[in-house]
Amino acid sequence: MYEVILASASPRREELLRLLGLDFRVVTSEFDESVVPRWPPEQHVVESATGKAAYIASRIRDGVVIGADTVVVVDSSILGKPVDAKDARRMLKLLSGRSHYVFTGLCVVQRSAGETVRTLRDCACTEVRFGELSDEIINAYVATGEPLDKAGAYGIQERGSVLVECIVGDYFNVVGLPVYRLSRMLSEVGIPLFR
Repeated sequence: MYEVILASASPRREELLRLLGLDFRVVTSEFDESVVPRWPPEQHVVESATGKAAYIASRIRDGVVIGADTVVVVDSSILGKPVDAKDARRMLKLLSGRSHYVFTGLCVVQRSAGETVRTLRDCACTEVRFGELSDEIINAYVATGEPLDKAGAYGIQERGSVLVECIVGDYFNVVGLPVYRLSRMLSEVGIPLFR
């Protein structure tokens, strides 16, 4: 069995992998996402995930590295993490009463004897619709601090869940790790989640 490494500092991704019963360790990638073109979003997240995974993979001899990147898209704008509370309020007003799309890129890199033997890449997209949000609700939610470290300024798995009217697609993708797709990729590199 290969050692599995998650190339992400996201506590949500780490928690989802732990729920799957996967043995792994976290090594934060220092890949600079700003070098990846922002549009189209599906290409951006896959390239960012690949850069994160490849950065860590190049520093190990044997193992499987998982990279992921998530963005929120509304109209033709990509919403990353807000820079401050004012930016979080702006994002939430933009999402209020309408649909947006959450894209997560995945990359799994398999290394053996210091060589990359396989690189798998995929992307998931989920439609999320918000209810109408009053300024009072937006301000109260931002005051919790929860939106400040999340793409699109909300966390569907936490208090932000009450902002979401419905979703079409993979819930776990919105959390930041499409586990169904990832499980298939890991199986391809010899890491089944059910043994």
